[in-house]
Amino acid sequence: MEEKLLANPEKLWSLAQMEKTGGEPDLVEAEEELVFFDCSKESPAGRRSFCYDHEALLARKENKPQDSAVNAAQEMGIELLDEQQYRHLQTLGKFDEKTSSWIKTPSEIRQLGGSLFCDRRYDFVFLYHNGVQSYYASRGFRGCVKI
Repeated sequence: MEEKLLANPEKLWSLAQMEKTGGEPDLVEAEEELVFFDCSKESPAGRRSFCYDHEALLARKENKPQDSAVNAAQEMGIELLDEQQYRHLQTLGKFDEKTSSWIKTPSEIRQLGGSLFCDRRYDFVFLYHNGVQSYYASRGFRGCVKI
């Protein structure tokens, strides 16, 4: 595993960015490839109050957030978790009991102006929708790095 990590310095940089923004990345799979997810108890503190993507950020006329989840993830070299990955994460512990996290949204939903996010409430994992321009202090995003 160490050899694989050292052979991919750009991925190590991405893992460092995940850590720097409060994601607490951890190895969640080590079969064909190494897969790391943000495993912080709540959505990473350094990645909250973002709208969904750059197009939504540009469309906001007032009270623009600092960035978008998709753009910040790209800059960090990570991918937003999709619904399946998010649900897998929730089998490893209890995450987002007070926060929520944007997840990768299918293009059919995004084209209609929507985006998806998830959280855990009442010991159940919920999937919700919101407009892409929305942002909340308690909503961030979780990422994934594959090596």
